[in-house]
Amino acid sequence: MDFPDPLLPGTLERRYKRFLADVYLDDGRRVTAHCPNTGSMMGCCTPGARVWLSHREDPRRKLAYTWELVEADGTLVGIHTGRSNALVVEALEAGRLPTLAGAHRVRREVAYGRERSRIDLLLSLAGQDCYVEVKNVTAAVQGDTALFPDAVSTRGTRHLRELMAMVEAGHRAALVFCVQRSDVERVRPADEIDPEYGQWLRRAAAAGVEVLALGAQVSPRTILLERSLPVDLDAIGNPPAL
Repeated sequence: MDFPDPLLPGTLERRYKRFLADVYLDDGRRVTAHCPNTGSMMGCCTPGARVWLSHREDPRRKLAYTWELVEADGTLVGIHTGRSNALVVEALEAGRLPTLAGAHRVRREVAYGRERSRIDLLLSLAGQDCYVEVKNVTAAVQGDTALFPDAVSTRGTRHLRELMAMVEAGHRAALVFCVQRSDVERVRPADEIDPEYGQWLRRAAAAGVEVLALGAQVSPRTILLERSLPVDLDAIGNPPAL
């Protein structure tokens, strides 16, 4: 995924009210940007961090700037959760998810399930529906391990139950972790942050939900999901510093 226009570099002053961030741009301006990430952004919202913003003038938007990237622990991280579905579709089309290859139809945000959910991607694979939930991952601990979630996620747990119900009904279902950073080698559930999510993720995998992960190369010009990552369902870590 290429950014249509050059991103604007700056320095993070603060993130607040979840959806707002004050940034000093390199040209000296101080702007308020939309923060398109509802999580805690553990390790990715430290005041003074280098950040990159996109800019779009639109009278329908309250804020013209959107926070896209941050430099965390020396690596660029894509924090825009709204990009993850498009990134995964791009990876599907490029054959980087071989177990989900061959979809002749991809629908987005389709209503489904017992708990009034919307599936991120609904694939048609060899005459069978495959329900795909995408989760954006930004947090990392212990050097090379990414965590999900970075805050308690009742919504994420609900999605796991919905995927399990689709498998029970005879469909395929998959969870894809979209890891928008290049410095990790694996993904694990963040049991120390949301133990219930970790328990349901393991139940879902045991019930037949396919659990996959893709790691990205990130730059101010492009984000590319380029490699598969293992998902370690056996690892349980120590509580990280928030």
